[in-house]
Amino acid sequence: MTPRPNAVRIGLFAVGGLLLLGAALVVVLGSRFLAPTDQAVMHFGGSVYGLQEGSPVVFRGVRLGSIKSIGLVQEAGRLTVPVVAELNRARIVGLDGAAATQDPELSLPALVARGLSAQLATQSLLTGQLYVDLDLRPGGKPAQRNAVGLVIIPTTLTRFQSLQDQLDKVDLARMSEDLSATLTAARGLIGGPELKQTLAELAQASASLARLTATLDKRAPVLANAAQGTLLQAGRASVRVGQAADRVTVSADRIGSAAGRAEELLTPGSPVLAGVQQAAEELGRTASALRAATSEESPNVQGVQRAMADVSRAARAVRELADTLEQQPQSLIRGKNP
Repeated sequence: MTPRPNAVRIGLFAVGGLLLLGAALVVVLGSRFLAPTDQAVMHFGGSVYGLQEGSPVVFRGVRLGSIKSIGLVQEAGRLTVPVVAELNRARIVGLDGAAATQDPELSLPALVARGLSAQLATQSLLTGQLYVDLDLRPGGKPAQRNAVGLVIIPTTLTRFQSLQDQLDKVDLARMSEDLSATLTAARGLIGGPELKQTLAELAQASASLARLTATLDKRAPVLANAAQGTLLQAGRASVRVGQAADRVTVSADRIGSAAGRAEELLTPGSPVLAGVQQAAEELGRTASALRAATSEESPNVQGVQRAMADVSRAARAVRELADTLEQQPQSLIRGKNP
């Protein structure tokens, strides 16, 4: 016969198993349930579908706590979702050691002042479960508390949520109406006579441009030769201008030199200036003497006048002799008739 098991041994084995199970629970979960925690609240304005009680709250991949409760309240005429999180105080103190040396309860407000904010993130694309991602972001403000004294952690939208919020604000009906009106106006413009006339004028302008292009193609060699000749002439003219400029420069140098020499000659006390002054004085004396010699009271003028009178009388006598000879040529032989 098979011996029956001892009931005492079985009972001891069961008690030992229970003790081992309790020790394992204490080791695994004891630090979680016995560690001091701080509670904070986060107000999300959008949908939190996928976020559940017990969802993790992480800081750059490190779990700080979990979601304790999710509510729904109306503030200032809009609905918000307050989410209460239970955070491990020891890990929060590790993030802000300066405040923890004074008071561990000040660690969370100090982090909020430094820019601690919360965002919703996706745990799994398949299940759609969410978690709360904490991080230090720009724009930190002094921490505030709600009516029950919980620290309020600001919330920010993710890029996808910001894009979705912007799309929600877009007035699609108004855009559709504007697009419809635009298409109607465009249809009217396309079918109107103005566009047809514009197209016809454009066709004429294109034809004129084509003819002008053909004409230019034909005359391009002639114009190129003429332009080349003009350029050659311009080159030669520029050479001449350069040579003339050189000559002008040389002449200017010579004029400058002459002006310098003239300035040297005309300086006060120079021999040339002294000779010119002396010649001017002699010319003045000569003019005075000539003026005195030609005056009516001078003896020379009177003598000249008397000589002129004698010459005049002699001329009359010669004229009379000529008249007598013309009338009586024989008088040269016979003498003048009485």
